[in-house]
Amino acid sequence: MEPMLPGLELGAVTGWLAQYGFAMLRIGSFLIASPGFGGRFVPVQVRLMAVVVMALPVMAGGIAGGVALPAPEAMAGLGALRILFTEITLGLVAGMVLTILFGAAALAGDRIAATAGLGFAAQFDPAAGGQTPVVAQLFGLFMLMLFLGADGHLAAIRIVLESYQSVPPGAPVDFTRIVATGLTAGSRMFALGMGAMLPVVACLLLLNIAVGIVTRSAPSLNLFSFGFPITMAATLVLLYVTAPVTGSALDDVVTEGIAAVGQMLEGDDGGR
Repeated sequence: MEPMLPGLELGAVTGWLAQYGFAMLRIGSFLIASPGFGGRFVPVQVRLMAVVVMALPVMAGGIAGGVALPAPEAMAGLGALRILFTEITLGLVAGMVLTILFGAAALAGDRIAATAGLGFAAQFDPAAGGQTPVVAQLFGLFMLMLFLGADGHLAAIRIVLESYQSVPPGAPVDFTRIVATGLTAGSRMFALGMGAMLPVVACLLLLNIAVGIVTRSAPSLNLFSFGFPITMAATLVLLYVTAPVTGSALDDVVTEGIAAVGQMLEGDDGGR
């Protein structure tokens, strides 16, 4: 009798699929919570395919022995719930840290719009899921373009993929450091947002004081017909003039975001 062709056992295939699904948890959670890719404007099919492809190096490293993936038998018990929770938490917090810091751009745009009287110029933002000022959306797009232009997305993905070796699945995780990283990101968001909006807001504040003095000196002048056009024109000019300073401030947001993710997952600045 001729020997049968070699094949794979069903149990082995099921175990590999379980490990592959496990390898997608951390990187998938990060992509869902990260800025840009986690927006509602990205189709679900694109997200799913990206997660499947990005998990290939992790699975290949697990097969080659470079990444210590749990055995299929270890994922069949209740003890696997703790490992699953840890993997999802690491990915979500890493993505949320970037999202929180990137909120500095929207915060700066929102405050500039409120100071310039452009808060009513709002439209639906698919990324935020609600009405936001146009200036805030422009700052958000500017932030995203800087992030992509500086290859920040590649650096962040590299840090998450390398974290499978520095923080192997199932290894104990210091949740205190994770919480501290999230709280620090929240405080830094306000500081970085203030640095981005301060040049324009300071000039607009001086302009509003000057308009108030003029209208006080000449009560016959209508505040809205006199001050509002000047404020709008000055805002557009200031946004153009301060664009290099704003870009430098938002680039600091990218740098701090990558560094925060690296410190949380690797204990360093992510090589940036």
